[in-house]
Amino acid sequence: MTGSFDRLGPAVPATPVVLSVPHAGRDYPLALRAALRVPLTSLMPLEDRHVDRVAHEARTGEIMLVQRLPRAWIDLNRGEDERDPRVDEGAPAAAPPVQSAKLRSGLGLVPRRASGAGEIWRRRFPADDIDARIANDHRPYHEALAEILAATRAVFGIAVLVDLHSMPPVDGAQVVIGDRFGRSCHARFVARIESECGGAGIRAAINTPYAGGHILDRHGAPDRGIHAVQLELDRALYLDRRFDSPGIGLARSVALVRRILAAIEDEALAYPLAAAAE
Repeated sequence: MTGSFDRLGPAVPATPVVLSVPHAGRDYPLALRAALRVPLTSLMPLEDRHVDRVAHEARTGEIMLVQRLPRAWIDLNRGEDERDPRVDEGAPAAAPPVQSAKLRSGLGLVPRRASGAGEIWRRRFPADDIDARIANDHRPYHEALAEILAATRAVFGIAVLVDLHSMPPVDGAQVVIGDRFGRSCHARFVARIESECGGAGIRAAINTPYAGGHILDRHGAPDRGIHAVQLELDRALYLDRRFDSPGIGLARSVALVRRILAAIEDEALAYPLAAAAE
């Protein structure tokens, strides 16, 4: 346990695969609760509800980081500059020339709204408050992840980050594989994941509607041997009908993620040899 996140796994990497679970936190600070203008349950759509349970049961020897604080407190999948002036007194008053679609929609570094609930805060937060969240909760997670990926690459010559999320049901796919349209990960890893999904009878899509976010942009560097891929699991796969608690599909979802991790490890261990021959 480190700060606001947990680090699981060996001190020295035992596999080239690294797991990150940034949006499943459910430890809601009192300061957050006091600032809400909606019931706490209204924040549930912001959570990747219980996908950490899937990750815990699926992992074998992988190092894994799991954020305990909720996305509503600070979103690890947004850049430090994605500050929303409507909720953050430290954000620039004028919008930057290029503003992310997520920030425009109220899902910036500190989310302003939640699906079905609208605006979630009573007031704007002081700049010092958000600065402290960045320094204490956001930056340490990314620094730890970068160190783990560097150590993994040093051991294996390659590292593959699997950033695990969940999504509400979408048309056409039960798993969405994001690789920032080829920028964060070699295509052979995406193909292996897609193949594992197909073999399990799971419909997969690539980059639509989720291509990955700040975590892939920040940590994916295929030219340096660090690959990063985002996995979005349909919550209907592993939660109950209310999307509240683990359901009857949990074991199947755990088995799928475990097969995906094993396939990525297999591909990563073969990849340096394959790349050298190309």
